[in-house]
Amino acid sequence: MTIFLGLGIAGIVLLVLSLVLDGVLEGLFDGAGVLDGLFDGLLSLPVIAGFVSMLGFGGAIVLGTTGLGAGAATAAGALAGAGAGWLTWRTTRALMRDQTAATPRGDDLVGAAGSVVTAIPADGYGEVLLPLAGQRVKFAARSSAAVARGTEVWVESALTSTSVAVRPVER
Repeated sequence: MTIFLGLGIAGIVLLVLSLVLDGVLEGLFDGAGVLDGLFDGLLSLPVIAGFVSMLGFGGAIVLGTTGLGAGAATAAGALAGAGAGWLTWRTTRALMRDQTAATPRGDDLVGAAGSVVTAIPADGYGEVLLPLAGQRVKFAARSSAAVARGTEVWVESALTSTSVAVRPVER
């Protein structure tokens, strides 16, 4: 039983190493040209850690709770380890395919309507609230003419990542 528990603990240590040394094992195999995408993540550190942990802990549980010998415990642990490795592989593949939306840029603000929250003087900056990625965001704003607080404005251009040039909406 000590060997099985040792394997389970070694698997947990491998899992911690996979968090600290992210991608090292894959880098070693890719650099050597050994796998050429043959296993495509099956020999990643998280997958190996899941297999070894379940092999050890599964074998220890079978050995400790049943009257079966070490061979049956090893077989049961290997089966549990293969299942854990496969689930880890499928989960990491799904997470790696997850795509996020494009990061908003300043040019995305051009043409957006917003409202002035701090009056904009003719020769300085004020503040406006603008919709960006579904949320209202405060930006520094310039205008060619003075704009009072509460006025609806349109964005003419993005000056920097945090400031815009605006003009009042004429109705």
